[in-house]
Amino acid sequence: MTSADLLRGARLRAGLTQDELGRAVGRTQSAIARWERGRVQPSLETLRELIRACGLELTFGLATYDDSYDPYINGLLDMAPDERVADAIARERVYARIRGKALA
Repeated sequence: MTSADLLRGARLRAGLTQDELGRAVGRTQSAIARWERGRVQPSLETLRELIRACGLELTFGLATYDDSYDPYINGLLDMAPDERVADAIARERVYARIRGKALA
């Protein structure tokens, strides 16, 4: 997800126009539009300010990198779509049996 996606999503969730958001943070509508199109990237501080003006909070943190799921994901991506659907259905049947035994 890019800063443009975050900004546009926050603005739309807040029900604001680009002009309204711009006025709330003392920026022009055209500046908001450039950031939303990804033509210019706002600084992290500016992005947080813009999202805060939408009544939301941009949070982030550090986490240990975990690539242990990569082989599983790559295996699914190597399947044809119909194979992925069949695999998902088979897994759901297994999960349903496990849930049934847990509730018994």
